[in-house]
Amino acid sequence: MPKGKISHSLIVAPFLALALFCTSPGYAASDRAESISEVPAPTVIFPKTSLGPDDLAVIVNDADLLSVEIAQYYKTRRGIPDANMIHVSFAPGLTVMSQAEFARIKAKVDVKTPQQVQAFALTWTKPYRVDCMSITTAFAAGFDNKFCANGCAFTKPNPYFDSTSVTPFRDFGLRPTFSLAGSSFEEVKKLIDRGVQSDNTYPAGTGYLVDTSDKNRNVRAPGFEPLRRYLGRVVKLEQIKADYIEKKPDVLFYFTGMTQVAKLTTNTYIPGAIADHLTSAGGQLTDSFQMSSLRWLEAGATGSYGAVVEPCNYPGKFPHPGVLVGHYTSGETLIEAYWKSVAMPGQGIFIGEPLANPYGGNQVSFSNGELTIRTHALAPGFYTVLGADSGVGPSLPVARHVRVGFGLKEIKLKNAKNLFYRIVPELGGSAARL
Repeated sequence: MPKGKISHSLIVAPFLALALFCTSPGYAASDRAESISEVPAPTVIFPKTSLGPDDLAVIVNDADLLSVEIAQYYKTRRGIPDANMIHVSFAPGLTVMSQAEFARIKAKVDVKTPQQVQAFALTWTKPYRVDCMSITTAFAAGFDNKFCANGCAFTKPNPYFDSTSVTPFRDFGLRPTFSLAGSSFEEVKKLIDRGVQSDNTYPAGTGYLVDTSDKNRNVRAPGFEPLRRYLGRVVKLEQIKADYIEKKPDVLFYFTGMTQVAKLTTNTYIPGAIADHLTSAGGQLTDSFQMSSLRWLEAGATGSYGAVVEPCNYPGKFPHPGVLVGHYTSGETLIEAYWKSVAMPGQGIFIGEPLANPYGGNQVSFSNGELTIRTHALAPGFYTVLGADSGVGPSLPVARHVRVGFGLKEIKLKNAKNLFYRIVPELGGSAARL
């Protein structure tokens, strides 16, 4: 990999505010939830915090029997609506699709895609590229030579990078795209099952930040210590100076930089785990001269990323670990967190189970008039809590400027007399960033 200049603005940790919550009158902190009372709990309405099956369209190649089989299984496991199954047809087997062929297919996809769809899942491993672009970015943003580069140069930026958006197509005209990639149906089936199994599990795994001896590919390592400092109390993070890890029983994140990563299969990857290696050709899934990113999925990871053409070692062309971990542990799906972590995604492919969501879901309990809300799935920022005695209002504020940061948030409302509560993000209330 030719050596490029490091963009220091892409190495820093993404957020500054780390308070798990900030109390308002009537709110108190606790490390444990109260038991659920026999009295029915009030209804708590949360803001939209992540993408779901209705937001995702699955693109299937009817000329590829494996693509058809994967699409049907994914539809069943994730409950994808019939209207979100987009059928196209092209000759399977080639690693690179031409611009002309892609334009034909994309035009059909655009016509068939329901307007509410915010993201795509592809159901094939080949092709992984459209001319000079990754196929996932081509479907996400349309083919654009500005996402390509001749030699070591910056490419078109990702407007979705490190954003708070939960509607990327509405906000940016971008539909983040993942490939449900694998060498066989059995491999992809296991991948999908891991993703579904991961949902709302709040895993207690470890993120391994591997600082390698490969100077050209180790350019993300300067960001490891800030990541540990800012997010180390949200998820266990271990920085290791070595070329690989082995026999680890709890891999949740694994970030490294090598052409080949040894001992992958000796580790145990928690459902929902993310792992990738910064190198030139990891995204050349079936014919790489280096280690294919598929090896991570085969070892047990649920998501990975790799370059499909030579990107040079610009950190912005690869996942930013701090941004990725921050968004993922705040209840976003794998496709959202991964896409938000790459500042220049034109030359890299995203692979895995897009809707995996280990930190999604909410827990609400009600005991002795006290309402307790526990969740990871509120983005860092400020919120107002509204109370009402009807689902249609009128609603009145019962707490303002409730500040939440990373990790598990617990909000308590004493003497909760309303039948309905709604948590609403405050305009311009995002957490401060570095």
